[in-house]
Amino acid sequence: MIGLGTYAFFWQHSERAEHPLTLVGALEATRALGVRLFQICDYAPLEHMTEVELKGAASTARDLGLTIELGTKGVSFAHLTRFLRIADIFDARLVRSMLYGPDSRPSLAEAERQLRAALRAYEASDVILALETYEQVATADLVGLVASFDSAHLGICLDPGNVVARLEKPRDAVELAAPQVANVHVKDFAFARHDGWVGFTYSGAPMGTGLHDYPHLLESVRPRERGINEIVEHWLPWQGDAESTIRTEREWTRTTLEYLRSTL
Repeated sequence: MIGLGTYAFFWQHSERAEHPLTLVGALEATRALGVRLFQICDYAPLEHMTEVELKGAASTARDLGLTIELGTKGVSFAHLTRFLRIADIFDARLVRSMLYGPDSRPSLAEAERQLRAALRAYEASDVILALETYEQVATADLVGLVASFDSAHLGICLDPGNVVARLEKPRDAVELAAPQVANVHVKDFAFARHDGWVGFTYSGAPMGTGLHDYPHLLESVRPRERGINEIVEHWLPWQGDAESTIRTEREWTRTTLEYLRSTL
C-alpha cells in the first residue's frame, strides 16, 4: 500500500509555517489525496500527547479510513514498550525505529540484547518492528542483526538515500536488505554543485528526477507482491520563504504519488 509519512509534511508541520499543520490536519490532507495509509514518524508531539489526545487522534484516523504506522528512534526496552502501547491505541501493525536514539548509541551486541527483551511483546501483539537503514550503522551490520533473530516481527525499513552519507551505494543497500525489508521509505535524491563548483549539496529531488533507481528497488524487494508498504517522504531544502517551500512540498507529494501509482 502507498502511504504518506510526517516527513512529507515536514515544512507544513514546522514552526516556520504561519499556521503549522497539526497531526489531525496531516491525516485529513492525506485522505484528501486519496491515500489510506499514514506513518507518524519522528513526530515529536506524539510522545508528549496524553492518552486522551492519542485516542482522539486515533479516532480521527479511523473515521477517515486511515491505517496508521508509527516511527521513532531507539531500541531500549522502555522506549519500545511505550511505542507498542501507542501502536495499540492506533491499531498500528508496524513501528519503525533506528538503533540509535536521541540519548543512546548502543553497540550491536547491546542493541541485540535490548531488542530481544522487547521483541517478545511485539510478537505477542502481532506488531512488526522495522529498523531503518541509515548512515550511522553499516547496512551489512543491520541486515546481519535482523537476520540473526529469524523473526517475522523484526525487519528492515529500507531507505536507500540515507546510506550515501556512509559512502554506500543505494543499489547495494537495496540488494543487501531486500530479504529482510518490512517497510520502504520513498524519496528521490540528488547531488548539486555549490557555486563556484566547490563541493556538493546532497538533498531531495522530485520523484523520478534524481538518482534513485526505484524500478530496481521494486524488482529487488517486490514490495507490492510481499505486502510491504511504501511511505512517501521528502528531503526538500528550504525554498527561501514559507509559502514557496510549502507549495513545493505539496507539489512533490503529488508528483511522488503520481509516480508510484503509475508503477502499479
